[in-house]
Amino acid sequence: MRRIAIVGAGQAGLHLALGLQRHGYDVTLTAARTAGQVRDGHPLSTQAMFGPARSLERALGLDLWAERTPLVRDMTFALAGPDGARLTGFGTRLDDGQQSVDQRVKLPAWLELFEERGGRTEYRTVDRDGLARLAAGHDLTLVAAGRGGLSALFPADAAHSPYEKPQRTLACGYLHGVGTPPGPGAEHARITAVTGCGELFLQPALTLSGPCTILLWEAVPGGPLDVFADRPGPAAFLERTLGLLRRHVPWEYEWCRGAEPTDARATLYGALTPRVRHPVALPAPGSPVLGMADTLVLNDPVTGQGANNAARCAATYLREILAHGGRAFDEAWMRRTHALFWEHARYSVAFTNLMLQAPPPPHVQRVLGAAAAVPSVADRFAAAYADPAGLEDWLLDPDRTDAWLAARAARPS
Repeated sequence: MRRIAIVGAGQAGLHLALGLQRHGYDVTLTAARTAGQVRDGHPLSTQAMFGPARSLERALGLDLWAERTPLVRDMTFALAGPDGARLTGFGTRLDDGQQSVDQRVKLPAWLELFEERGGRTEYRTVDRDGLARLAAGHDLTLVAAGRGGLSALFPADAAHSPYEKPQRTLACGYLHGVGTPPGPGAEHARITAVTGCGELFLQPALTLSGPCTILLWEAVPGGPLDVFADRPGPAAFLERTLGLLRRHVPWEYEWCRGAEPTDARATLYGALTPRVRHPVALPAPGSPVLGMADTLVLNDPVTGQGANNAARCAATYLREILAHGGRAFDEAWMRRTHALFWEHARYSVAFTNLMLQAPPPPHVQRVLGAAAAVPSVADRFAAAYADPAGLEDWLLDPDRTDAWLAARAARPS
């Protein structure tokens, strides 16, 4: 039986561990926190899982909350001026919908499932020396520890890492009692870009106490939305949020004024520098380890790609491990396997880095303007969140964008 070690018990690590376990592999999982500690902590993310990623969980029987989680079939986009004026907006429907399960719900359940099925979990942090020991004692060792200290062992890919500092500060609250405006379906995600200041996201989700709404501010550092540096508690977060809504997104204020935090730890704050890293690290000579998901491809959450990339990475690695049989997991295999994941992930990086520009580039503004009048443009823009592949054909290059828009304008909608 092949022995595999996975460092990190997040979306990617647990997905892969459960998949390997299902196929009879001997898996050792290291986790920094127990299931109870994760449940009792603060939110870990603002995840939105789109159709393609959800199907990968479903294939392994891991989509355990589908019937209880709001199914988001519609998205609305709005552009606001800094003074709160609504400049434009549009709505669109997602073909397969999306769902968001609080990782304080998902990860403990997956971890307990792994252990119930006989999996071995070691609760500890892993440093470079510990990683080297794991690599020496296993046929394959993978690092799915996100942007923790081990990520620094993987060399940065400068060609795909244009930013040297965070482009947004993040402030998130999980809320009950957020109203739903008329228009599309009862469950829809709402995105508002405040020109030059950042973005507001309202995402239906499932948390520990049932259905809720995740409210996320993505603030340009130093701008008028960047007011959460002291990391206030849930009540103060909500009070400050309502003040921002009154000034910058007044139509959403009316729907949020009756909200309340879901729990005493219902906030998450942070800032991250988007970074791409090369896939293989050498914690000791002759002991290569392979990185996964956020360890290698860390995107700002402005386009919601993180959890989706994690699922795709886990599914790709699982497929390649199974196909490799009894052969050695050498460095060449690791690089080939990661390249298959990168073939998708590179689009998520390009999409995210494009949308982090504040204000958006002129050609992206033209797309958003056209989307308000041409439904096919709106649908294609929303579909990029679910699967950003192919963006070079219509969004990444201004000339191709203009040609694409001209073709859409010439067709009946």
